[in-house]
Amino acid sequence: MLSERMTEALNKQINNEIYSAYLYLSMSAHSTFIGMKGFANWFMVQYQEEMVHAMKIYDYINDQGGQVKLMAVAQPPTEFGSPLEMFEKTLEHEKFVTKCINDLVDLAIEEKDHASNIFLQWFVTEQIEEEANDNEIISKLKLVGKGGNGLFMIDKELAARVFTPPATSKEGEA
Repeated sequence: MLSERMTEALNKQINNEIYSAYLYLSMSAHSTFIGMKGFANWFMVQYQEEMVHAMKIYDYINDQGGQVKLMAVAQPPTEFGSPLEMFEKTLEHEKFVTKCINDLVDLAIEEKDHASNIFLQWFVTEQIEEEANDNEIISKLKLVGKGGNGLFMIDKELAARVFTPPATSKEGEA
């Protein structure tokens, strides 16, 4: 059974994950608008992943006897500048999410909530991957600069990204 504090914190994280999805959906739309369909694809896959993260927490709260309480989701920006600026914003946002996940782990430890601590370790590992991916793309974008050919090569590379839903151990669980 989840404590009231842990339930409230996890509900806040559902909101953070849905905002993340909304942010990446907006970045996908912007990328499409500026003609960078590979970038649009990458951000669309990111949107899908963030929704899976939100639902993973949603299911966990329900499985632990807590009450899910959905909150209003803030409107994301709609203008992002260059692809490099978009990925710098993405990395900045993922660092915020990492801090939120770390705060949840700290709360689980403080409350001696071993189940939540174990559950949250998946997210800790996921955030390492998220930040590494963003850093890799930022490095590539810095290498090619504003030159069209290099940017189009990265766009083509990002177009190949495919959403792969995580394996499930029971129906509805990610």
